[in-house]
Amino acid sequence: MAEKTHINLVFIGHVDHGKSTTVGRLMFDSGNVDEQTMRKLKDKAQELGKGGFEFAFVMDNLKEEQERGVTIDLAHKKFDTDKYSFTIIDAPGHRDFIKNMITGASQADAAVLIVSGNPSDGVQAQTKEHVFLSKTLGVNQLIVAVNKMDMAKWDEARFNAVKDEVSKLVQSVGHDPSKITFIPVASFHGDNIVKKSENMGWYTGPTLLESLNSLNPPEKPTELALRLPIQDVYNITGIGVVPVGRVETGVMKIGQKVTVVPGREHKGVSGEVKTIEMHHEQMQKAEPGDNIGFNVRGIGQKDIARGDVLGPADNVPTVAEEFTARMVVLNHPSVITVGYTPVFHIHTAQVACTVTEIVNKLNPATGEVAEEKPDFIKNGDTATVKLKPVQPLVIEKQEDFPQLSRFAIRDSGSTVAAGMCIDLVKKQL
Repeated sequence: MAEKTHINLVFIGHVDHGKSTTVGRLMFDSGNVDEQTMRKLKDKAQELGKGGFEFAFVMDNLKEEQERGVTIDLAHKKFDTDKYSFTIIDAPGHRDFIKNMITGASQADAAVLIVSGNPSDGVQAQTKEHVFLSKTLGVNQLIVAVNKMDMAKWDEARFNAVKDEVSKLVQSVGHDPSKITFIPVASFHGDNIVKKSENMGWYTGPTLLESLNSLNPPEKPTELALRLPIQDVYNITGIGVVPVGRVETGVMKIGQKVTVVPGREHKGVSGEVKTIEMHHEQMQKAEPGDNIGFNVRGIGQKDIARGDVLGPADNVPTVAEEFTARMVVLNHPSVITVGYTPVFHIHTAQVACTVTEIVNKLNPATGEVAEEKPDFIKNGDTATVKLKPVQPLVIEKQEDFPQLSRFAIRDSGSTVAAGMCIDLVKKQL
């Protein structure tokens, strides 16, 4: 049987709007989770006094999450439809956990936005933040599921009101609402997830499962050089050091000579790829979109860390001395001026960078320069800015490797700005 096309799918949306429950229901009703596992989770939920959370528990594996009923870390789950093979990334909606959400969205090819249709809910602060971030981080395909329709008494008018609200929001970040599928669902009951709902005869569109099958597969940038940001480094008995990450561009092959930068001494570390594994199966090669674990002869556990990037020995990833970015200020309490040094989240790295110059302010609609060398920029402004990383950082130009050019800026618990690198000065290692 031919390999199915692989799609990374992230579920985003405000806390408690039903992301985990939707994913659990989707996996159970489509036969990706068996009855026995589901029964165990149901007993577990009741035992913890969380009856009704059993579907969420499919994704929320961590003990602490089950006890608190909140998704903390990113969970990855395989999920197959007759057409595609999905890796579902269930991203936390909870405020404190948004940096994990950034990691999740930056890995995704498409997003399902869950918005509660409960009359007291609708678009919330994080709904906005997640929509903006996912777009800035390059997620261009979106499906919107309006959940908890049972709490809205299956009312079509309520669904349309939420749809209008969300349409305005997604349009403001550059999505075309007419190309987005909006689905009324009740995830806990399974309405319109896999089976058509009997409670909403007025809705004639696809179920969530059907809409997933109509997503476009991502274009695989296999023609670019290999780039793989390291997510974690494990030491596994009998195998040795196993770094884990997702191939962003290019192809990784067994026997390939690779270099990871900046690496421990900031000089880069090199070795040869010995094994590649995905979902517990050995592979001969890995392509863009593959989440893999691998072993490199010559690289020890202390040599590399999360945020480093692997590339071919003859086309090493770029470590920037300084870089120029185009960015949008989303949510800064006052104004951003030269000297500001927030934390940048870029691929899997988190590095503080200092604003050394505000080059210009742009008209966000046309991209034309609106003002040269402004003294400051504030919420809603789009600007070109020069930045200097406080410690070595791998970042690539948008035109060379768009996958490694995007970043989000966080400061004291919220996402302040997001953008992409358009030029850089290379650091000599």
